[in-house]
Amino acid sequence: MTDLSQPVADAQPATAPGGVAPPLWLLAELTYRCPLHCAFCYNPVDYTGHNRELSTDEWLRVLREARALGAAQLGFSGGEPLMRDDLEVLVREARSLGFYTNLITSGIGLTDKRLGDLKAAGLDHIQLSFQDSTQELNDFLSSTRTFDLKQRVAASIKRHGFPMVLNCVLHRYNLPHVDKIIEMALAMGAEYLELANTQYYGWAHHNQAQLMPTREQLDEAEAVVERYRRTHGERCKIFFVVPDYFERRPKRCMNGWGAVFLGVAPDGAALPCHAARALPGLVLPNVKDTPLSDIWYESDAFNRFRGLQWMKEPCRSCEEKERDLGGCRCQAYLLTGDAANADPVCDKSPSHEKVVDVTRLAALAREPREQPIVFRNDANSRKLTAARAAPAAQAVDNLAHHAPDSAPNNGGPTGD
Repeated sequence: MTDLSQPVADAQPATAPGGVAPPLWLLAELTYRCPLHCAFCYNPVDYTGHNRELSTDEWLRVLREARALGAAQLGFSGGEPLMRDDLEVLVREARSLGFYTNLITSGIGLTDKRLGDLKAAGLDHIQLSFQDSTQELNDFLSSTRTFDLKQRVAASIKRHGFPMVLNCVLHRYNLPHVDKIIEMALAMGAEYLELANTQYYGWAHHNQAQLMPTREQLDEAEAVVERYRRTHGERCKIFFVVPDYFERRPKRCMNGWGAVFLGVAPDGAALPCHAARALPGLVLPNVKDTPLSDIWYESDAFNRFRGLQWMKEPCRSCEEKERDLGGCRCQAYLLTGDAANADPVCDKSPSHEKVVDVTRLAALAREPREQPIVFRNDANSRKLTAARAAPAAQAVDNLAHHAPDSAPNNGGPTGD
């Protein structure tokens, strides 16, 4: 397994010939607080351990530094960004800096007054999430009663003249409803509909056995999408993102590590991708004590998988490596235990059978597995974090029990 706590000697530095392009997209994850409890949330399972949020002034500095670097598009995300009382202040500053701004929201807390204030502050765009086209499933999947509220918020967004993207994460439970989800988006006047099949990080990875669809479900849903694209493509542009596990080649994750995307977590950790916190040993720099320019160009975390020099076989000699850049590092770690391995989605990976096994099990299970869904909430976050910490603590305890009874007098190593 690659030790991510140690720098890679041949990682591409900022002073490499040709240089490193600046980031184009800043994702400001303002908070991990959220009124929803979605089973597929991409936030880290241990989010309760990262709850010291940046202040307003710290976020304003991040926005200024990111714009000076060259970032042009800014997403306000979370958790639920509306949980921050200073959202309008941040939007106003972003507009003055020249960002194109997008609010990524569940809609909870998006009142008419707040919509008006955000409009006045200069917000450009809103992405509103639904969990399904039915009240029963929408409320079940978010473990809340929010379907009716979301419908009212969608109408308010349109009244205030915002362009709107409707987003619905797809999985085994709601894939059979794709036609109804599209009809809902059309009725709400959405300009774009993002049907994003679940990618299995964070809470979705923990609930993978419950959420993984069958190939048959995917094919049927994609056929429905194609039919609506032909008949309604002028009214609403529909995006359909296939889950990686059903592909034979990996996606060009984040368009390349450290190439376009710069995320900042609520506590100030800088993220080369949404799920980078999942990689043990990768020391994430923090905007509280490091300028964004140094983070982007100089930090080991952002240079670790930038470019091609980090690759191991079979990626290193693959003729397709510049197309997919080795795929997703977090997926490689979750499935193989080594973030530097080839993404197992690729059928050239020696670990590809692990992906095949997951989809094969999904095909055999006519109903979701018997174990219950674990919803995203503070209690479950603490419980899962403690459960994951227990094996590490036990290992330390075992080492202590096997240590020599007394240390050598010179403090040096012992040996025969």
